[in-house]
Amino acid sequence: MQTQKKDIRALTKEQIRDFFVANGDKAFRGNQVYEWLWSKRVHSFDDMTNVSKTTRQMLEDNFVINHIRVDQMQKSSDGTVKNAVRLHDGLVVESVLIPTETRTTACVSSQVGCSLDCNFCATARLKRMRNLNPDEIYDQVAAIDNESRLYHDRPLSNIVFMGMGEPLMNYNNVIAAIDMITSPEGLGMSPKRITVSTSGVPKMIKKLADDEVRFKLAVSLHSAVDEVRSQIMPFSKSFPLKDLRESLEYWYSKTKSRVTYEYVVWKGINDSKRDIDALVKFCKYVPCKVNLIEYNPIDDDEFQQASPQAIEDYITALENNGIVAKVRRSRGKDIDAACGQLANKNEAAIN
Repeated sequence: MQTQKKDIRALTKEQIRDFFVANGDKAFRGNQVYEWLWSKRVHSFDDMTNVSKTTRQMLEDNFVINHIRVDQMQKSSDGTVKNAVRLHDGLVVESVLIPTETRTTACVSSQVGCSLDCNFCATARLKRMRNLNPDEIYDQVAAIDNESRLYHDRPLSNIVFMGMGEPLMNYNNVIAAIDMITSPEGLGMSPKRITVSTSGVPKMIKKLADDEVRFKLAVSLHSAVDEVRSQIMPFSKSFPLKDLRESLEYWYSKTKSRVTYEYVVWKGINDSKRDIDALVKFCKYVPCKVNLIEYNPIDDDEFQQASPQAIEDYITALENNGIVAKVRRSRGKDIDAACGQLANKNEAAIN
């Protein structure tokens, strides 16, 4: 029976070097191949032009490169681009290029589907099928970097892990992907330009702090009242705000990096004075800023966008207490690419 070939990008540089030595070649050959795989982003051994045909055939005989493929690309009227990304096993995730006048941001996925059950999010309605591998996360970023250079004549400037999935439920692979994205041997991006957004898993937030990560942390908060938050995000019953607060205090004590709270305001759910006062109080525990996010409907009558006055009341209360707050208008709504809308509704996922 034929054994399945290993994905060569699952190997470290040292393991690839060891492979060549074990096969009677020089260790430096592994360095060449590693550069082709990551820095030069090739999808085929045949493209490794400074490697002999015999060596390329040996690689072909032993390994595969499980690269992603952008099956479908949709462009929004505001310039946002959504990619339907086909994985090597046929599953599909989505990633988004978000351009502004000064930057281009990649919004990438970390899981096929999602581990959590946030009621307002279309992605949460997809069952989690599997975690993405580090190379699959890396490839999404590389593809969007290419699109940024093509359409906006500049390299990708920022990355947010706010696509499909809960990044901290795929911790090791997300960290490995970021390590390669920030490595000079990979994309060489600064970790300060990367934000990992979590729905709030206290144990894993503490692990981030212990691992001394250098990227930024965002938390999808949406309410600072436990019973309201558990209505919006049922999984949070297992992670009460007291535990979340404690983990964020620990994060700040270790990293000295302020937290961003992502906060959607809905009519009749979290738009009262009680909700505003609770958020102001929660924001005082650690240095932070608040992004008030425009809600993007997902064909559900339960969640409706709050009134402009409710948003204004939040901004006023936060600013009066010295808390930085901004209203974030969503982009890419016309192609279901906005926050909370990624649900594989494109043709590529259906076919």
